[in-house]
Order: sequence, then C-alpha cells, then structure tokens
Amino acid sequence: MRIARFSIDGNVAFGAVEGEGPDGLVLDIIKGIPYTDFELSGTKVPLSKVRLLPPVLPNKVVAVGRNYAEHAAELGNEVPEAPLTFFKPTTSVIGSGDAIEYPSFSDELHYEAELAVVIGRMCREVPRERVKDVVFGYTCANDVTARDVQKREKQWARAKGFDTSCPLGPWVETDLDPADVTIQCTVNGEQRQLGRTSDMIRSIEDLVVHITEAMTLLPGDVILTGTPAGVGPLNVGDEVAVTIQGIGTLTNKVIKRG
Repeated sequence: MRIARFSIDGNVAFGAVEGEGPDGLVLDIIKGIPYTDFELSGTKVPLSKVRLLPPVLPNKVVAVGRNYAEHAAELGNEVPEAPLTFFKPTTSVIGSGDAIEYPSFSDELHYEAELAVVIGRMCREVPRERVKDVVFGYTCANDVTARDVQKREKQWARAKGFDTSCPLGPWVETDLDPADVTIQCTVNGEQRQLGRTSDMIRSIEDLVVHITEAMTLLPGDVILTGTPAGVGPLNVGDEVAVTIQGIGTLTNKVIKRG
C-alpha cells in the first residue's frame, strides 16, 4: 500500500494512494494515523487536487554514509569498518514538489539518491529477525549535500543538515522487498545515478540492528541507507528526481535561498 501525507483546504491528512498514472491517482483518506491499525474512510480525492507533504514527520533522520563501495571510492574514501552514521534535523525535511534552497555558505551542492526506511513502531535493540516487524515501509530520499563544506569542516552537521537538505517522498510504500531494487537519479531529465540496493555494503537489517543498539527509534523516524556512485553537482534552476523501483519518483527544483 502507498501511504501519502497531504494537505487540502488547509487540512492535513494521510491517504492510501490508489490507481495508476499521473491522471488516475486518487487518495482514500485514512482515519487517524497509519502506524497502527487504521481504516480507510472511503472519502476519495484526486491526487491532482492536493499538495503532497513529506510522507512522515520524523523525530529524527539517521543517515548512513559510504554504504556503497563505488560511491566511497569516487570521493576517495575507504569503506568504513562500521556503519558511518550521522543525523539530519527535522527542519531539513521537505516533500516532493518542494524547493531545495541552495545554501548561501556553499558553492558545491550535490544530489545523493537514497532508499529511505520508515520506522513503524517504537523500538530499541532490535534483533535481526525482528527488523521487518518494526519497519513501516520505504520511500525515496535525496541526501542533498554541500560537498565543499563537508570537505572543509569534516564534521557533517552543516553540510548535510541545512534547511531543505532532506527531500522525502512522494509516499511510503508498505509492500516492498528492498533487497534488490533500482535507484535512479536524474537532473533535468538526464540520468546521473543508477544503482541497485543489492550493492549496499550493509543491509537494512544490519543498519537497523546497529542503530537501535544505541538509540530508540520512534514511529515515523527515517533511516537513509546510503547512495550509489554517480553523485554530482546541482545548480539553481535544476530539477532533480529520485526514482526507486516499486515506490515512485521524488522530484524537487533547486532555487536560490532568500
């Protein structure tokens, strides 16, 4: 099931996405929130009549760096001995169709297409065999990075945590086997990245176990699982799209901040 979060007439709701094709999609509004047992209201609105919001409002976004060997190599980095994790703040999260604001303190903005894991229940110290029980679903993500700042400052908080640096969407797909799906990034319609989740160094199970050894994850929290090779620059006016097999396409345009 595809679960979207949207606004219409000033109200925010969740809905199940039904239909196919850009003109055939409708939202069946969900009663309540989707992390527990929920009912569909039967009230349907065309997707074209609503504004898609970030599909979740995470308490935290835990991101994983250098989880694809070819991406680590293209930036001259070694594969880390343990998962390299960092945070992106909730203020960095935007939805599909929202603008990425080019930060004033950077001259080298990069896209990074990623599969995002959405957590569905509060969990800590999750054993490998229970990981599927705590995952609500999956969505597309773009770990937008001020690469020059990342290199200069070493610590990644500003480079990867600035406002609008974490596009998520367009919705959460709850019925997906993420073990071997394609991840593609295009800029202005030109393909820049093409990889498969099967090339991850550490699996989703590995990452959930590793992260929850240290911290409690809450419903709606997000794990970014790393990006394949092919990262590169974004400029003001560019339209960047992340497409993941079985989920959909996350699209954002880059604008000048201010």
